Amino acid sequence: MGAKTETVLNISLKTHLLEILTPLTPLLPSELAIQLSPYVSDPIPQTVPYSLLQSVSQWTRTPAGLVALQTASLEPQSYSMIALLAGSVTSPERKFPAYIRAKSPEEAAALKKAERQAITSLINALLSIIGSGFAAWWAAGQTGWKNEWQVLFSLFIAAVVAISEAVLYLIWDSRRSQDRSPRKLKVSAKRRDEGEVLDVSRIEHGIPLGLRQRARRTATNDAMS
Repeated sequence: MGAKTETVLNISLKTHLLEILTPLTPLLPSELAIQLSPYVSDPIPQTVPYSLLQSVSQWTRTPAGLVALQTASLEPQSYSMIALLAGSVTSPERKFPAYIRAKSPEEAAALKKAERQAITSLINALLSIIGSGFAAWWAAGQTGWKNEWQVLFSLFIAAVVAISEAVLYLIWDSRRSQDRSPRKLKVSAKRRDEGEVLDVSRIEHGIPLGLRQRARRTATNDAMS
């Protein structure tokens, strides 16, 4: 069996961490002091192993470590793992994959709806192209054109319809993207909230609601119930 490779976890060596570790070096046991010495002397490295910080923190909680800290007038709380890791970055030399936020149920439903609409639009466009090409071929045949002219005419009409459908699809897709932009969604939510506040204000002042406001309020109450 091959030897297991242990993943080394490094911690960024910030200024505050260096200031905490430097006065502790002379107090540590010889073996631990030798391990820590390269990280508190010039040239200062960018990172320090997590396991080394953990060993230092564990030693400061031993009876010998507490006595040494009291003798040097150092605070034991400064050497807890929480204090040592405060403000530091885990393995800054590594490139972790970007965080991808999970879609909410509303976003997932809207995405599926948009996909269905796009598929439907593409199918309709394909049927329109085929239908227009066939209709042009049939109409050209009724006028007595030769077969090669019938084919060329039907291909021309199908190409024109295909270009038109592509332009319409691009326009529809761009408008859909604008409607789904975060700014548009925020504006829509703000208008909805303002409309609800206005309805409440009208009711409080005894002003009757219009048909549209009453219908919207009824639909909201039905959804909540």
